[in-house]
Amino acid sequence: MKRPFTMLAVAALLGLSLAASPATAPDVSAAPCIQIYRIYFDSPGADSGSNSSLNAEWIQLRNRCSSAKSLTGWTVRDTSSHIYRFGSFSLGAGASVRLHTGKGTNTAGHRYWASRYYIWNNNGDRATVKNAAGTVIDRCSFSGAGSAVYC
Repeated sequence: MKRPFTMLAVAALLGLSLAASPATAPDVSAAPCIQIYRIYFDSPGADSGSNSSLNAEWIQLRNRCSSAKSLTGWTVRDTSSHIYRFGSFSLGAGASVRLHTGKGTNTAGHRYWASRYYIWNNNGDRATVKNAAGTVIDRCSFSGAGSAVYC
């Protein structure tokens, strides 16, 4: 009696492997809790350098997880090596924080770089968030089209 070829035998004859292939969908559970959500790189109106104009330029980080995360010692930087370092700060579960370029009073939802100059280049730039150990947590690049980008 002849036995029919099994899928394994056919695959072996053809030099194929039937090993499970990795899933094509990203593993959402592996995504970092802290992510760059949005960058408003071109403040409205003329770039006058006033504090209000500087503060209309910002990057927003969001905590996607169900518990608060300490950002103490974390950094945000652009491609020109402007670096903001978080002092003692915790971002609540599901909360977000805007890091403004200019000066202001830090709160739970707003932090201030205290820069006298614009950080984000209107013609394109890249934001990088690193944890206190220097590990890259998230990056977001933009080409300069429009005035803001969702990451």
